[in-house]
Amino acid sequence: MKYLKYILFLILIAIIGAAIYIAVQANEFSVTRVRTIKAPASVVYNNIIDFKNWEAWSSWVEKDPNTMITLSEKTNGIGGSYSWKDKDGIGTMKTIETVTNKSIKQQMQFADFPPSDVNWAFELSEDGSSTEVTWNISGNNLPFIFKMFSVFMGGMEKQIGPHFERGLEKLDNIVVESMKIHSTKINGITEYGGGFYMYKTTSASSSNISQVMGKQYGEIMDYMTKNNIKATGMPFTIYNDMNIENGSVIMSNAIPVMNKINFTNLTQDGEILSGYIPRITVLKTTLKGNYTYLPEAWKKTMEHVSENNLVQSEFKPFEIYTTDPGQLPNPADWVTEIYIPIIE
Repeated sequence: MKYLKYILFLILIAIIGAAIYIAVQANEFSVTRVRTIKAPASVVYNNIIDFKNWEAWSSWVEKDPNTMITLSEKTNGIGGSYSWKDKDGIGTMKTIETVTNKSIKQQMQFADFPPSDVNWAFELSEDGSSTEVTWNISGNNLPFIFKMFSVFMGGMEKQIGPHFERGLEKLDNIVVESMKIHSTKINGITEYGGGFYMYKTTSASSSNISQVMGKQYGEIMDYMTKNNIKATGMPFTIYNDMNIENGSVIMSNAIPVMNKINFTNLTQDGEILSGYIPRITVLKTTLKGNYTYLPEAWKKTMEHVSENNLVQSEFKPFEIYTTDPGQLPNPADWVTEIYIPIIE
């Protein structure tokens, strides 16, 4: 009996000691993970800002596939929310503040625990090709039961950190793969309406064509702005000479305008000229996806020309960039139309 009292006394001391240890733990916590994703900040931001995307990259759902996700009527932007139910209880998440493509602030409520702050930050690299994503969760004024849970489970770093790391890894894969989606459709023979345009001609290779095009269009737009010439359509490129195998081209980068331009009273720039395409019969192909897939689309188009014995006319082939990357940051959404002028 004496030994039993001694054992109970030791247990009581251990319980009191544990309670004191738990009580003196910090009343706040913060867990942060960072990952660089090879995608524009806007593409990453657009995935995270809409809760309907979260289930696909949630490591908690991956670990417990039986987790029940309930999306609210609004899932995107400020006021968007969702909830979940798993073996540990019920939780909710709500977006309360955003700075487009820069940051997202959310509030998470799990079971009866105090709400936690969830913050995202997105920092675009200098060349715009990648984004540093920072994911943080923090809380304060923690009750005893919360601190006890944290102590027995190894601390918040151990409990949350690996989930953040896995979630960011999955998010990375999903975002990068989403940017690779593309399709090429041979639309068939149709008519192109034609019109006037401003253009500038140069040569380029597969390694620098994007940079050259950007410079060309910038110079044409500057010239048009200075001379109060309005664009009437999306930019396009006429290929005066094209080598599909090695990617070398001689091209005229052009911007549609309403009328033929009289240069008499305009700022002089001998490299920027005015051109005209009449209404012509063409074979049309549509590429949806990154411009890097254009060589593939052109190859399929030229194969179609050959297989169907189509005869090209004296007009040069061209492509029109019908979408603005500034408005649609994901390359998978970009649409380019290819036109091969033919003789019916």
